[in-house]
Amino acid sequence: QVQLVESGGGLVQPGGSLRLSCAASGNIFSINAMGWYRQAPGKQRELVATVPSGGSTNYADSVKGRFTISRDNAKNTVDLQMSSLKPEDTAVYYCNVRIRLRVGVYRDYWGQGTQVTVSS
Repeated sequence: QVQLVESGGGLVQPGGSLRLSCAASGNIFSINAMGWYRQAPGKQRELVATVPSGGSTNYADSVKGRFTISRDNAKNTVDLQMSSLKPEDTAVYYCNVRIRLRVGVYRDYWGQGTQVTVSS
């Protein structure tokens, strides 16, 4: 099993900044990717940013230039620095770790979610 512990989040005014952190532990043998997703009320969960192992980072178009994802492979952590926040960024943010079980087979693990609310 893999455990994910998230921290950060909260209430911030438009234009403000927040930092989310996620630490993975447990049976981590082959992490394929780490990242963040979000789900707003009444909407599907969507990708925010991911960092594949050995690959380049991926960002949703809506957050490019405002959010920065960073990953520490030694500590198995992934952070999301969010700046210039907008009300439409309000959502529950979930940490994601994708583990490679074997060739072509992966399993996703999710954090418990942390609320980010952007409001004046």
